[in-house]
Amino acid sequence: MTAPDRASSASAPRFRQTLLIVDDDVEIRTLLAEQLETAGYTVLTASDGAEMFSALNNARVDLIILDLNLPGEDGLSLCRESRSRGNTPVIMLTARGEAIDRVIGLEVGADDYVTKPFEPRELLARVRSVMRRTYLAPTAPEALAPKRASFRGWTLDFENRRLTDAKGRVVMLSGGEFSLLKFLVEHPNEVLAREQLLTVTGQPLAPEGSSGQRADLQISRLRNKLNDNARSAELIMTIRGQGYVLATPVVYE
Repeated sequence: MTAPDRASSASAPRFRQTLLIVDDDVEIRTLLAEQLETAGYTVLTASDGAEMFSALNNARVDLIILDLNLPGEDGLSLCRESRSRGNTPVIMLTARGEAIDRVIGLEVGADDYVTKPFEPRELLARVRSVMRRTYLAPTAPEALAPKRASFRGWTLDFENRRLTDAKGRVVMLSGGEFSLLKFLVEHPNEVLAREQLLTVTGQPLAPEGSSGQRADLQISRLRNKLNDNARSAELIMTIRGQGYVLATPVVYE
């Protein structure tokens, strides 16, 4: 494809956010494009990885809606490659419903996961939620807001949404993991309840007990990224009956 097979008029307002739908089903692409354009977005579409990266190279894209089951290179591989090139948020779209597929998708860098069939309103809600988490303006004036935070040999770059270790190697974070770690480093040595952590990552609260388990799982994944062994965690410590605390000094720049 020399150009995305669908796009809004070139005269569209520049402030409109741009979405890229990557799905090999032309009917799904067309339907989603129409619905999302009606909601106020500029929409580009692609049918495979080659068209996806062609669109990314030729236009600013604010969010990718990526089907897991694609011909040739699958959605997981494309999500991983996209994350290695930049920080455009990704919502995975698939007919699969197994928990393992959802976990793998999030681990390779997806920010959210929607299973087919779905209500268009659900996808739109997910798009808006990821957009808020990714692009919400800081409450402090830009000149005063810290650009990065350093702790225990790690550096979290707020502007580029990137985590690096003491040797400068990048550690891949999903959108939820970045939001969770950013919240922790913004509140060091402060006990944070599990419900707070779920709210930060944009996940709805569930019946009693279930929310706590989901928060525990998110913390466990983040600990793995930070090489913080769960049995003897020294960085993100568990406070029994209360929540978690980032137990280390943090330097802001």
